[in-house]
Amino acid sequence: MGPTTLSDDPQTRRQIEAIANDHRPLLVLDVDEVVLEFLGPFMRWLQSEGYTFRPLTFALNGNIFDAKGEVASKTEVEALVTRFFDIQHEWQVLADGFPEALEPLADSAQIVLLTAMPHQHFEAREALLTSLSVLYPLVTTEKAKGPAVALLHGGRDAPVAFIDDMAYNLISVAKSLPDATLIHLMAHRQMRELMPPLPQGIVAASDWSSAAEAARKALGL
Repeated sequence: MGPTTLSDDPQTRRQIEAIANDHRPLLVLDVDEVVLEFLGPFMRWLQSEGYTFRPLTFALNGNIFDAKGEVASKTEVEALVTRFFDIQHEWQVLADGFPEALEPLADSAQIVLLTAMPHQHFEAREALLTSLSVLYPLVTTEKAKGPAVALLHGGRDAPVAFIDDMAYNLISVAKSLPDATLIHLMAHRQMRELMPPLPQGIVAASDWSSAAEAARKALGL
């Protein structure tokens, strides 16, 4: 899978091209569960809407129950996530330790936030991040993350590291950029304990301090 798969997602391509003139080492960060807490705030919001989240498996589907105790359908879960992103600014907060851990890298690396969400939420997400003093450029994608990270890297003669909470996103980047350093980080510890073992070659970080140290070493900083 190569960068050309972004040809059917022109909005992602335009966002990336707008920030492409940088030759420093590249650090790409997922947003939900990496930069921002997602699961904790989402669970609290669900409760306010009459739903309950029971961490039974490493998934959203099958874990959300309505007021009658019936499991929410996949379609219902998708609708709930969309509604949550519409009011994300009222609930989401920075992941513990994020600002302090990343600050020493900010001058020496290009840091980009890559979030997998419909483009319609770009402005709301950017406004939330700005309100939290997170001023790194933001890219939204509705496709696999690997091609987006490869396009961000642009073949520069510098290393790249990618931090995400989902193994399939890390694997996608590995396919597009085999030399990338892949770091797994998930803010919500209870769900992280339900996660299947990570594929070989992925660095498991327990918190932002260890994730930032792994990124620093990978980028030669």
